[in-house]
Amino acid sequence: MALTLAALVAERPLGLRVRAAETGLERAIGWVHPTELTDPQAFLEGGELLLTTGLALDETTSPGYIRRLVDAGVAGLGFGVGLSHESIPQSLVDTADEVGLPVLEVPRKTPFIAITRAVSRAVAADEYASLVRTGKGQQELTRTAVGKGGPGGVVRKLAKLVDGWVLLLDSSGAVTEASPSARPFADGLQDDFARLRAGTLVTVAGEYEVVLQTLDTRARGVLAVGSREPLDAAGQHIVNTAVSLLSLALEQNREHVDAVRRLRSGLCDLLAAGQTELATRTMKSLWGGVPEAPWSVLAVAGPATARRSLADALDAEVAGDKAFFGESGAFVIALGDVETVARQASRIGGLHAGLSDLVSTVDFPTGLRQAKQAAEAAKAERSPLVRFAEHAGRGFLEMVDSQAAQAFSDSLLAPLRHHDETGRGELVASLTCWLQHHGHWDLASARLGVHRHTLRNRMRKVAELTGRDLDSPGVRAEFWLALQVSGG
Repeated sequence: MALTLAALVAERPLGLRVRAAETGLERAIGWVHPTELTDPQAFLEGGELLLTTGLALDETTSPGYIRRLVDAGVAGLGFGVGLSHESIPQSLVDTADEVGLPVLEVPRKTPFIAITRAVSRAVAADEYASLVRTGKGQQELTRTAVGKGGPGGVVRKLAKLVDGWVLLLDSSGAVTEASPSARPFADGLQDDFARLRAGTLVTVAGEYEVVLQTLDTRARGVLAVGSREPLDAAGQHIVNTAVSLLSLALEQNREHVDAVRRLRSGLCDLLAAGQTELATRTMKSLWGGVPEAPWSVLAVAGPATARRSLADALDAEVAGDKAFFGESGAFVIALGDVETVARQASRIGGLHAGLSDLVSTVDFPTGLRQAKQAAEAAKAERSPLVRFAEHAGRGFLEMVDSQAAQAFSDSLLAPLRHHDETGRGELVASLTCWLQHHGHWDLASARLGVHRHTLRNRMRKVAELTGRDLDSPGVRAEFWLALQVSGG
């Protein structure tokens, strides 16, 4: 911390005495400058403690002299007595009190060089402390960046180092990382964010001074640092270090994410081409597992930016052994925990999803085709989600007279409903699931949670009660039509 006038006065060997504007003693001293000029403004930068014996000053000239020092921005005036003046001119003291410029009386026994040395020692100590703080801060940020903390860890560490709060904003102004209690400030920075194209912008948010600084990345990002006091030199160096580390980390992370997404797309292509064993083996080696089959395949259609936002969200939420997602053409494809994927898609505007029937791993191409068709239907209908079974059924039902279809459905399904109402089974639900899975016993029984022999017995009961042969494709189509009409 820089030496203040009060701290200098507290050094008793100097024997300094406050003669004017005692309330201003907390001013920091930037340097010391002795001069006998009556107008030294051209040689000052501001913040100096000016030393004089008042050789050219008297009661008449002192007021103007004090006002010129105020205009120059000096921190204070040290007036040496016992040489040109036995005491400080009263007009000088009065004017200094009036304008708030601290005046220190320097006794005859105290040479100006002693004051200069005291200030010089303090400045050197302050610069050293600033250097140590900068180096320590840079080391801590670097360790955090190369460790497990990532960008979020760097943001939180920076907030502690500057004793403030930090936000990391993406190209849209949305918060991607934040230190504790920082998020509420994001909305108030949006106008400043919009004005900032590159470099640094200093603004105010409540009682905080906020520094907005762009990151050196392909995708525009901004670091916002809020502190109650303006950042000193050490704070500025530490923030610059954080900007460099975050720029490097985000750029490397983006390249890694892009590479993984290309790999995911390649795995989708392998599955679509029937290379199931190679694709699943690669999934296990990369993500530790494969979603358990049978799979429902989800296809999500929409603008490229929205699909990328969905992929970003899934990167953070979806576990490899629970769900897999990738891209296939203009679709994001997912299998396994499709509920999570569909939920994320619904939060992002402009996306439409299609869900296939349950399929085995080898039947993934069929499931992919169904999901894409259902997604296109959802897009056309502006619906968030369409199931393939519903889409396929609606196409034919629209051509059938509704009253005739309802009468046919009631007649065909009546024996099954009567059987289910007696509590002797779940024939309607079992028939629906079996047909949804194209007569695949293992997939349908797994979906129903029963043994496949139980399901076979139920289908034999359906054939017995209705007098229909379920091995006939036409009969299966009739049952499917009847179930769709009834909502089964």
